[in-house]
Amino acid sequence: MAVEAVAKYLKRAFPSLQKWAFDAAGWNQYGLHKDDLLYEDEDVTEALRRLPPHLVEERNFRLIRASQLDCQKKLLPKEQWTKFEEDIEYLSPYVDEVKRERAEREQWDLE
Repeated sequence: MAVEAVAKYLKRAFPSLQKWAFDAAGWNQYGLHKDDLLYEDEDVTEALRRLPPHLVEERNFRLIRASQLDCQKKLLPKEQWTKFEEDIEYLSPYVDEVKRERAEREQWDLE
């Protein structure tokens, strides 16, 4: 939890540093969003199951396109890159909900 608090503080305190890190990462040049890169553990898999179908289809399209571009050693044209302002966290709220539910379930199992 402490790491999340520090990350939230840095996000508010240094927005220009966050934008620099976003641009330096490079995945935006493939049209990906930050949530497209989450490691698919049990929580993320459950969150994907709860995600509306159109968002899953959009995510799959972005991942397939990025894989194809990477194999071809190409990037999207600059006007198609994901912009910092457009990078929405579409999956993170679902993942957070799944984690909260799991923690609550584990707490009830201990009692």
